Amino acid sequence: MIIIDHIDHVALTVASIKRACKFYSEKLGMEIVTFGNDRKALKFGGHKINLHQLGNEPEPKARNVHPGSVDICFITKTRVEKVREELIAKNVVLISEVVPRLGAMGEIRSIYFHDPDGNLLEISNYIDED
Repeated sequence: MIIIDHIDHVALTVASIKRACKFYSEKLGMEIVTFGNDRKALKFGGHKINLHQLGNEPEPKARNVHPGSVDICFITKTRVEKVREELIAKNVVLISEVVPRLGAMGEIRSIYFHDPDGNLLEISNYIDED
């Protein structure tokens, strides 16, 4: 029997790696790392998002790559209300107030916004961590 433990990394196809690096590092504090043949990734905690340039994706790749097709939820240790304030101060346009949702491990409180490619980003706190 195969037992999956956790996700190591995901790949995000973007229209501009430079623009994606700027957004995720400046707005969300992710670290930009370079690996392989000058490829870029975003690191946070024990996780990584590999960035794939649209039209120049490394093989193998997904069948239908397209910027703006990802919906991802990030869990933060910072209160989501504080994240909301900071994102607004950084001129990020939010598309929701703080709303209740159900995460992988229980109830969460979330805010939503888009990255420059139109991917839906959700930043959340687990309710029992407040």
